[in-house]
Amino acid sequence: MKIGIIGSGYVGLVTGVCFAHLGNEVLCVDNDLKKIALLKKGISPIYEPGLEEMIRSNLQKGQIHFSSHIDDAVKKCEVLFICVNTPPKDRGEADLSFVENVAREIATRLRQYRLIVEKSTVPVQTGERIYQTICEMKAKTTLFDVASNPEFLREGSAIHDFLNPDRIILGVSTPKAEKILRKLYEPLMAKIVVTDLKSAELIKHASNSFLATKISFVNALARICDASGANIDMVTEGMGLDPRIGASFLRPGIGFGGFCFPKDLMAFLRISEKMGIPFNLLREVLDINEDQKRFFVKKIENHLWNLRDKTLGVLGLSFKPNTDDIRFAPSLDIIGELLKEGVKIQAYDPKASGHFKKQFKDIRYVKNPYEAAKHADALVILTEWDEFKTLDMKRIKKIMKHAIVFDGRNIFDPVLMKRSGFQYFSIGR
Repeated sequence: MKIGIIGSGYVGLVTGVCFAHLGNEVLCVDNDLKKIALLKKGISPIYEPGLEEMIRSNLQKGQIHFSSHIDDAVKKCEVLFICVNTPPKDRGEADLSFVENVAREIATRLRQYRLIVEKSTVPVQTGERIYQTICEMKAKTTLFDVASNPEFLREGSAIHDFLNPDRIILGVSTPKAEKILRKLYEPLMAKIVVTDLKSAELIKHASNSFLATKISFVNALARICDASGANIDMVTEGMGLDPRIGASFLRPGIGFGGFCFPKDLMAFLRISEKMGIPFNLLREVLDINEDQKRFFVKKIENHLWNLRDKTLGVLGLSFKPNTDDIRFAPSLDIIGELLKEGVKIQAYDPKASGHFKKQFKDIRYVKNPYEAAKHADALVILTEWDEFKTLDMKRIKKIMKHAIVFDGRNIFDPVLMKRSGFQYFSIGR
């Protein structure tokens, strides 16, 4: 099939590359000329394991193309995926101006049937607005359909998630739209759930909000473990064995980040408020998440006493491992608070340092974890990159000023760390 991807950001690029991998002819469109120039050379503007290799492979096969002109996609592609950004406004609701602009651009160019699919995360009822916008501007005789196909990609494992989905949601309003999308996804042999347009839109926000709720629940529970002397690992193991609860997303830490959970929660909260149904649980989930970062900073301060002029080695800046994404990363707020207290920071991240430098210039960025630990009063772990789990801790102890570790991701065993001579502080253990 000929597939057009409008918007070549994280979701659009992964979606386009994976559809090309499945044998479709894909045209990715973006108005960022520098991005398109890089992509035409086979260079990915974002870090995602395996993505650049797949871009180059599909370029060589002629399965994927890149353009800055939306006309090319509307003229050539039967299915058009809207994958543009929906950033939060000041009050948290999603800014849908990019979605509207794309709908208008498509409408003025429609000359034959096209299936227009929302892939961006949008509030419920957005599909209706897209349909109305196109109806108002298109040529009267041109037929089209609007569908919703929310993505459930995790940064760091997005390609695997796309090619091995646990479910595919198709929000459609006509049998023709359903038939086209079923054919497109047929090679994946995954469970397909067909719904109406509004239900599909709501599934994405509901899913992310529920997962974020589990994270905030376990983080609040970890504080109770800290205060009482219980062990959060044992508590969550006992909880997670109950099939009604499950073990996933029951790992404590310094709070969730990235561009999905915080943004989607705020947007869902505003959606519910506009409908006159205040979803106060979501506000509490957000409040717990924000407080978890302050809790971790306070833990550091309590054990180091005065923070001014102390040197901290920081391991990890991205919001999660295997990505260079720092949007809404807990590290932003935690490091910001530490700098306000006069702390000197030497930080290492395998992929995200370049992005972090744009926001924090008064940090010493180093090339490996050992440089971060050298002469540090304490080591602070903010992202659970695999390479941190296999560090030579004997070497770390020798080069640090004081053998103190604050583990915001619980990657080490407390018993082994204390046995190795470290003062070790984690979350809920």
